[in-house]
Amino acid sequence: MSTTTTRLLQRQVLPVDRDLDVLPLYVDPEPAVLDADKYEVGSNRQARELNVATMRKGVTTGAQLHPDQIVSRTALSVPSGDRLSFGTYFNAFPASYWRRWSVVDEVQLNITVSGRGATVIVYKSMARGNSQRVDTASTGSESGGTFTFDLSLKPFVDGGWYWYDVVAGDDEVVVESAEWTAEVPEDRAAHGTVDLVITTMNRPDFCAKLLQQVGDDEALRPYLDSVMVMEQGKDKVVDSPELPAARESLGDLLRIIEQGNLGGSGGYARGQLESVRKGTATYAMMMDDDVVCEPEGIIRAITFGDLARRPTIVGGHMFNLFSRSRLHSFGEVVQPWRFWWQSAPGVFGDWDFASRNLRSTRWLHQRIDVDFNGWFMCLIPRRVLEDIGLSLPVFIKWDDSEFGLRAKAAGYPTVTFPGAAVWHVPWTDKNDALDWQAYFHVRNRFVAALLHSPYPHGGRMIRESRNHQIAHLVAMQYSTVEIRHQALLDVLEGPGALHRDLPTKLAEVNATRKQFTDAQLQVDPDAFAPVRRSKPPRKGRDDSAVPGRLATLVSAGLQPIRQLKKPRPLSRSHPEAEIRAMDAKWYRLGRYDSAVVSMNDGTSAALYRRDPDTFREMMAKTVQIHERLKREWPRLVEEYRAELGHITSPEAWEETFRPWTQEPAGTDG
Repeated sequence: MSTTTTRLLQRQVLPVDRDLDVLPLYVDPEPAVLDADKYEVGSNRQARELNVATMRKGVTTGAQLHPDQIVSRTALSVPSGDRLSFGTYFNAFPASYWRRWSVVDEVQLNITVSGRGATVIVYKSMARGNSQRVDTASTGSESGGTFTFDLSLKPFVDGGWYWYDVVAGDDEVVVESAEWTAEVPEDRAAHGTVDLVITTMNRPDFCAKLLQQVGDDEALRPYLDSVMVMEQGKDKVVDSPELPAARESLGDLLRIIEQGNLGGSGGYARGQLESVRKGTATYAMMMDDDVVCEPEGIIRAITFGDLARRPTIVGGHMFNLFSRSRLHSFGEVVQPWRFWWQSAPGVFGDWDFASRNLRSTRWLHQRIDVDFNGWFMCLIPRRVLEDIGLSLPVFIKWDDSEFGLRAKAAGYPTVTFPGAAVWHVPWTDKNDALDWQAYFHVRNRFVAALLHSPYPHGGRMIRESRNHQIAHLVAMQYSTVEIRHQALLDVLEGPGALHRDLPTKLAEVNATRKQFTDAQLQVDPDAFAPVRRSKPPRKGRDDSAVPGRLATLVSAGLQPIRQLKKPRPLSRSHPEAEIRAMDAKWYRLGRYDSAVVSMNDGTSAALYRRDPDTFREMMAKTVQIHERLKREWPRLVEEYRAELGHITSPEAWEETFRPWTQEPAGTDG
């Protein structure tokens, strides 16, 4: 008979910094209002969310949350008469994920409370979000006690969570601790260790604070094999005034490795290579340098990886760094026909837990399965790296999603795991579809599709790419069109250039962009001539309304023809409009001969100017390149798939890193 041992799966935690903005992710005073959760895909989402928030304000337990209630990292006080729920993102137990992907089939919840008259109520939910009371216990007249609940994972095939509420009687109650444990096979008794891999580029203080946050967490320390920083910028982490504190907390675990700017894929690949060659850590965890992490999430990811049925990539979720109760990404897939990443089916983006708690949000109780996890926080077993290779050499974009698809094809699933998360700048605040990153978006998406698309010619990809080019042309975004052309030509060149171009491609792309006014950003509003128009808008309309489907189709047919007309003379010296980034859609920009357009980050703007000759030339090139892509797709598929094993191998990456490894280029310590 095989022996077993007890493993801690998850413990109750409270915010490290007592931040009220994140407190709803840890403890919740509000009741579950499932009746308010009547959303439908396609309905008016803003009105629905406002209605839900209004309904919740009218239903309350009367309990309040205050940072002073946080007694310690693991203990919380509940005032007399209050009821608080730990059915929250960080403290509910994601039973369905453990049921589907791990060797665990039942768990034990141990809760220690102090205070007379304290009541603990355990609940579970089903995939539809319906909750059921499981068990209850009370201290009665005793001053405290520890309660144990044995809980099966059998009912959680499709989804569901466990959680507990605590009700205080006449006395204040302190929830001293709560731990979820399980009996696991003896060979799973010891926890794994991790090489934390952080790629940084000119964010020295942010990165150093992250290092200190990791190093200061005593519970995390035994799980760390090393913390590696891939320094690729000019503003170096070693020069940050925040680094000494991080060095003191991490000690010999910290390694700072300097190399040229090889992008995220080059930085992460270096960390992966170091981890594989070192061979002492169970996992390598990719993490961005501009995040705030919950250190407990790293422990949970490692624990889940240790107990997974097979080697499994364990990813974290992304919360909004600027609005910290908002969940930005809960799980992603690659839609195969379009070959484009998107939220997994059933996921609602930008979900605010401060307005809508976990227990009353039906969709969060479904288990969400994914194709990949972003490398802002992603745990990869060393065994997987040794088997399928390292990152694709693509600088940035699609390296994480391609790796997830590659791992999935090799039998290694990815699980985006609730309770493991970071706070990160949301993608919606970036401008990566238009700036230099557009080159890498296009090239790397096509490379990934050539490697993994199940459809001839990549499904809809070529047609969609051509349509996007035309839209950018109509919008006077000539720099974007040009670097997208270059991206496709580089795809046609084949996989042999990927490693070769890694150190130099960004400079080439930026040099190309600077030739066009739409890429020449100005911070000073007075850098542009004042807005003037030769005649006012028709009937005073400001053209800001979003057109309907029919109007959009008509505009799509007519706008390319309009681009051939001679521009209005006044538009050569004065922009005809100022357009906010959020309104800079092709169907609006196409109506002007020139415009000042702001950037998504709000820091600058650029002048867009219509040029019929440029339009003709670029339109012809667009048609030519896409026809060639369609014609040569079968050849490219064969070439890229044949070379995948080589270009992602440690040996190929070692050659790319050689300029920075021939002589000591980093600092240990």
